[in-house]
This record gives sequence, structure tokens and C-alpha cells, in this order.
Amino acid sequence: MLVQSLLVERFSQAVKQLGVENAPVPLSKSTKAGFGDYQFNGAMALAKQLKKSPRDIAQMILDKVVIDDIADKCEIAGPGFINIHLSTSWLAKQLQLANTDSRLCVGRQLPEKIVVDYSAPNLAKEMHVGHLRSTIIGDAVVRVLEFLGHEVLRQNHMGDWGTQFGMLLAHLSDKLADNQVASTALSDLEDFYREAKVRFDNEDGFADRARDYVVKLQGGDEQCLVLWEQFIKVSVSHSEEVYEKLNVTLANAHIMGESAYNDDLAPLVDDLLTRGIAEEDQGAKVVFIPELADKEGKPAVYIIQKSGGGYLYATTDLAAIRYRCGKLNTQRTLIFTDARQALHFKQTEIVARKAGYLEETQAYQHCPFGMMLGKDGKPFKTRTGGTVKLSDLLDEAIDRATELLSARDLAHSESELTNIAKTVGIGAVKYADLSKNRTTDYVFDWDTMLSFEGNTAPYLQYAYTRIRSIFRKAGINADSHEANISLENNSEMALAVKVLQFEETLLSVAKDATPHTLCTYLYELASLFMRFYEDSPILKDGVLPEQKGSRLSLAAISAKTLKQGLDMLGIETLEQM
Repeated sequence: MLVQSLLVERFSQAVKQLGVENAPVPLSKSTKAGFGDYQFNGAMALAKQLKKSPRDIAQMILDKVVIDDIADKCEIAGPGFINIHLSTSWLAKQLQLANTDSRLCVGRQLPEKIVVDYSAPNLAKEMHVGHLRSTIIGDAVVRVLEFLGHEVLRQNHMGDWGTQFGMLLAHLSDKLADNQVASTALSDLEDFYREAKVRFDNEDGFADRARDYVVKLQGGDEQCLVLWEQFIKVSVSHSEEVYEKLNVTLANAHIMGESAYNDDLAPLVDDLLTRGIAEEDQGAKVVFIPELADKEGKPAVYIIQKSGGGYLYATTDLAAIRYRCGKLNTQRTLIFTDARQALHFKQTEIVARKAGYLEETQAYQHCPFGMMLGKDGKPFKTRTGGTVKLSDLLDEAIDRATELLSARDLAHSESELTNIAKTVGIGAVKYADLSKNRTTDYVFDWDTMLSFEGNTAPYLQYAYTRIRSIFRKAGINADSHEANISLENNSEMALAVKVLQFEETLLSVAKDATPHTLCTYLYELASLFMRFYEDSPILKDGVLPEQKGSRLSLAAISAKTLKQGLDMLGIETLEQM
């Protein structure tokens, strides 16, 4: 059982014995040295109800709580806080169990069916840095949810439909008419899009042809669909190359683009009109939302079909809800997009719940994230002010890591250096993003993210390899090492408590979709290991055999936890660096 959950259960039972039912049990990790490992802060809230001083209530709770088996000491501090010092023998036993368990004693939760909608690039262009956050934050949350036992349905809601495809298909048609191959014509999607746009804006008759292609595409014209499928196939291959380089788990099977819901758009609009949820206004079909009225009391307007008959993101997002919550019967939906779309998804949820597409028991969470900024505080761009292709950014990360590692004079072969540089470079980019609170903007800084000091991926990757090197030097297999653990000093205690808080951290990530909390945990774990390693010699002369075995076990479980945590962030580890 979770440490915190176990303590909450014990204190809940004690509070009930005071005659108080369903009282909250505020119990948190202590943040200051000397104040124990956990702290119960519920006495003050009970003071008025029980008409006694908080310290008296705290003492009454201590008299009732059964905690001797897991705590060495509990003490009252300040106005009624109870500081809990966990038992060294109990901690040691839990660590030994975790060290021999493939899941590190992390339990599986009652499984839910959860849709996670992330990445969602527009297939009219190559993926750029704006897609990085959605892709890697969503993938980290997916990995955590699956590890905890949930059934996760990845959904890549790619932009593969819409008016821009008329322009692109017209241009592709002309390229193929000149005997070009689709993959060659679309080898650089940015150039292809730019060429098509120039023709659309300047070439007589091209814009009309493009509009004709839109009508044909939406009408299911066979020749037009063949062109569209060629475009999609090549475009998706560009995205898959990026996913592979990023080490994310999205695959072709997870694509549910806008086109997937095309057949349901007209029935959906008819359904909303028939039931009086939507109405016609100036030729368009709209839903008025009084819950989001402006200062003058005018309801928000949510358009589901334009006056010309075209559909919008609103329509496809509602259709996606109908499919996910109705046909797939999911219990929770998480959607990762930038914060600028927050209002759209709030409106979408309101309309979907009015229509009954979302039941009360089905959670719908838009998980917004901030922007990646350059050092100038503006959206991250190339030196010439253009959009940065994600593939180019990742290549640069590998190049910079190669240069950095080469300067460290490491004795590695060229192939080894290439692998290390890729692992360090890609990991650095991902961790720099994931370690920031997703709701805030952050500044992209090569020097900081590639540093081997501070809260960075290289620091954590190095901490892992350093632990593994201890076992190589000792001639012991870290994966199978087992020995009794005895916690002898403060640094060993602090490391032990942190290791056992891994499950609490994962549950927090799963609940709030915040991978940065896992990053913070892993950085604190690595830092505590380094302190332990300085305070508690392992392989030095004079260390007793039982001390060596215990400390190696602490090192082993620390390494396993670091590796598992980094894996859930989609960041690879190395045996040597």
C-alpha cells in the first residue's frame, strides 16, 4: 500500500474514534528537515467542532492512532501539527520488497478506459516545434496511465481534411501529370505547401480549381480520394519518422484524423437541430451558450456548420466525443493542445453534455500547455524568423550532444558515441520541456538543457550510469542483487523515503496530467542518491560486508526507479556514458 494512503487510513480510524465521521484527513509530505517524513494537519480543523484546543485534539488523536508498526516517533508541533517519523525497520522492509519486484511494488489501479488525444499535426505541413509539447506530454501521461493498469486508447486527431486540401490536391495533380512521383513531389511538405499557396494567390484559375477539388473531396469523388490518400500516406510517413526519433509510442494504428468523422457530421448537425440544441442563424447552424455569456449578457456563439455548408473543428470535435464516449464507452478523455484553444474545448464540453454525448460520469479534460519561447521571450523561431521544423530541431540536438561529448574526451568508438549522443540529445530536449509545468510558457535554451548539472536529462542519465558503474566495479549484477537493508544515517533514510514515494508521484501525474511532477521527483531522487553516495561508502576498504550489501541494495532500487521513471517520460538510459 502507498505510504501516504496507509497513514491516511490509520489517522482516519483514529479521528472516527473521537466521534467525528467523514472528517478530512489532511496528511502531506514534510518539507523541512527535522519535522518528520509526513505531517498530519487536521487538528485545527477539528478544534471548533470538538470545542478543544488543537494541541489537545492532536494528543487525543495520537492516543488513538495505531501506528507503532510503521513509525518510530510521532510528535506534536506548533498549534497542533503531528510530525510522523517513519520506522527505519519498516522502511527497510518495504525497500527490500520493492527491490525484488518488477513493478517496484507499484500497484495497479482499478482500470478505466481512457482516451488520450495528443500530437495531432496538420498533415498539410511538416511537424514543427509547436507540436513538440502535445506529442511528448501526451505520450508521458499515456505511459504512466498504462503502467498503473488503465486501458489507454491513443488518438492522433490529425488535420487531414478541410479546405486547404483542395489547394494541395490541385497542385499535386499537376505534379503527377508531369510524371513526378508523389513521394518525390511531397519530400518537403513546407516547400510543397508554399508553392501551392503562391499559385492559389497569384495564378489565374488555380483558386477555382482548388475550390472544385474541395467539393469533389467532400463529395467522395474517387479520383480525388486517390490523390488525397497519396498525400496522406506521404505526410504520415514524415510524422512517423519524427515519432521514432522522439521515442514516442504513437503509431499508424492510432491515427483518427478529422476525416474519420466525416460521415457523422451531417447526422450530428441534424440531431442537434431536431432536438432544439442548435438553430439556424444567418444561414449558419449554431448553438448559443448562455453559460459563457459576455458582460452584456449575450450568449457565446458556437458554430457547427457555416452558411455555405462547410463544417468546422467544432463539428469534428463533437463527432469525436460521440464516437469515443458513445461507441467506445470511455470513462475519461484527455486532450493535449496549447492554451489558446481552452475556450473552444470548454464550449465543446458544454454542448456535448447538453446533447448527452458526454454522460455525467464521463470525464472530459482539456489539458492546455504554454508556448516554447526563444531567449527573446517570443515564440521560438529560426534565425530568419521562420517556423522551426521538429525534425531539424532534433537533428541539431544530436549534433550539439555529439560536440559536447566529443569535447569530454570519452573513450568510445564512433558508433558508441553516435548512440550516446542521440540518447543524450533527444532526452535533453524532451526533459527540458517535460520538467516545466505544462500550463506555463518556457524558454528554450540549448546550454541549460544539455548541461550535466542541475535538473536536466543528462544529469539523470549520468546518475543512472554512475550507479550501474558501481556494480560493474564490484563485479555484481545489479538486477539480481538482494541483501538485507539497514538504514544507518540521515542520507540513507531520506533516500529510502523518496524511493517509496514513487507510486504517489505516478498517481499525481495520472490524476492531473502533469509530467513535471515526475521530473521533479526523479531529480530529487538522483540528488539524494548522490548525497547518500558521499555519506555512505560502498566499495571502500573498511566497509563491513553487511553494510556493503545493504548500500548496494539501496543503490540498486534507486537505479531501477530512475530507469523506470525516465522510461515513462520516454527518455532512454545508458549503461555507460
